[in-house]
Amino acid sequence: MTTDQPSPASGAGIAAFFDVDNTIIRGASAFHIAQGLRSRGFFRKRDLLRFGWEQLKYRMFGESKEQMTQVRTEALSIIRGWSVAEMATIGEEVYDEILALRIFAGTKALLDEHRAQGHEVWLVTATPVEIGKLIARRLGATGALGTVAEHEHGYYTGRLVGDMLHGEAKATAVSELAERNGLALSDSFAYGDSMNDVPMLSEVGHPCAINPDTRLRRHAKKEGWAMREFRGRGGKGRRSIVKRSITGTAWVMLAVLRGIKAAVRAPFTRKKS
Repeated sequence: MTTDQPSPASGAGIAAFFDVDNTIIRGASAFHIAQGLRSRGFFRKRDLLRFGWEQLKYRMFGESKEQMTQVRTEALSIIRGWSVAEMATIGEEVYDEILALRIFAGTKALLDEHRAQGHEVWLVTATPVEIGKLIARRLGATGALGTVAEHEHGYYTGRLVGDMLHGEAKATAVSELAERNGLALSDSFAYGDSMNDVPMLSEVGHPCAINPDTRLRRHAKKEGWAMREFRGRGGKGRRSIVKRSITGTAWVMLAVLRGIKAAVRAPFTRKKS
């Protein structure tokens, strides 16, 4: 595996851009936040069923533009009317309970090395920007770019401001940020784990695939990009992560179905008694 990535050079005008899910955080940060919300009673059974179904399709059949649009629509419909302040508070709690324990130590060391060299460090993620900013603040990063959910008078409207920060949108956001902040992208670094990060990785002079999926691994080898592996071996690889995600999603769906079945049968049970 290629590991000859140049050491971060000192100097202003240089930045390091990090994807979040499976690059910094093991698994999907938004899913971990959703778990925290579920445990606090934010989701109804039908919400969990709808979201679980979309997640199962994603794990089984992979990602497509239509699938991403559907997941976005479902997620936005669920959070419509929620308080922004309450979401922020829960996010802090979930970070301490779950996210802090899922940070890849190797990626954190890279991030800290960039900070020590005086580089700007930005997280770039398709997850809600509030989550990205929370993780960035806790890790001491400069800031975060993420998907923006519209809110009015302190409550989410169920609409997006712009589109999801995904694929080409990440590259555009990085380019615009570099122009605003006077960053030299040819001297900058970027880190990601999947082909969705290729547009962002291609924007900088020093791209690096971290915990790459199969397609990104092939692409990185072809391009001569650096690669780093922080997942460990055996049961800690990507295949195990995906397997546990599928199992977890199926478990959630079965639990929801059992709950709905019990709710439907309850009136008949009471009548018999």
